Amino acid sequence: MLGRFIVAEGIEGVGKTTQLALMRAYLEQAGCQVVVTREPGGTALGEAIRHLLLGHRHDDMALTTETLLMFAARAEHLEQVIRPALARGDWVLCDRFTEATYAYQGGGRGLSLERIAALETWVQGQLCPDLTLLFDLPVEVGLTRAGKRGPADRFEKEDKEFFERVRAAYLKRASQYPDRYWIVDANQPVEAVWSEVESLLAAMTS
Repeated sequence: MLGRFIVAEGIEGVGKTTQLALMRAYLEQAGCQVVVTREPGGTALGEAIRHLLLGHRHDDMALTTETLLMFAARAEHLEQVIRPALARGDWVLCDRFTEATYAYQGGGRGLSLERIAALETWVQGQLCPDLTLLFDLPVEVGLTRAGKRGPADRFEKEDKEFFERVRAAYLKRASQYPDRYWIVDANQPVEAVWSEVESLLAAMTS
């Protein structure tokens, strides 16, 4: 069975981590080799960049710097983890990828989508996820959930309006690329969310 590249996206508090763990267990039980990773991060260098991006030592970081750091981590991630895994035939499950840049830096912060697209082409070439699962729920619900996890990182401290723009950007991208996006209603019990995701995986592995 050929490997697939599946990405979980969504605003804070949508439950991506829980669903990715369930996805991994399902696929491994089906006999697939699975790599679970995240962005920013996934490599030693990527995790160091993640610390810079999410920490509060650089709260005044320029938007251009933020975006370039995201793609620097992504370039290393692709080179060291994602492309080799797919070449082996593994399934790659990733917590966020380039769609997050369109949503957060583009929608949330207002960066030109053309600039993001240029970086995407340079760093990724023709590679894109086979499926992007957009876990969607109202911003207030997501932020309430996220607030229970601990201190807010540099992105989580943004206001509600920021996350409304992020959510809107995600939904717009999903409407533009329906062939590779699947919107999952995350404002329901974990078991109900998983039931829908499980059905998608069953179709992909059959």
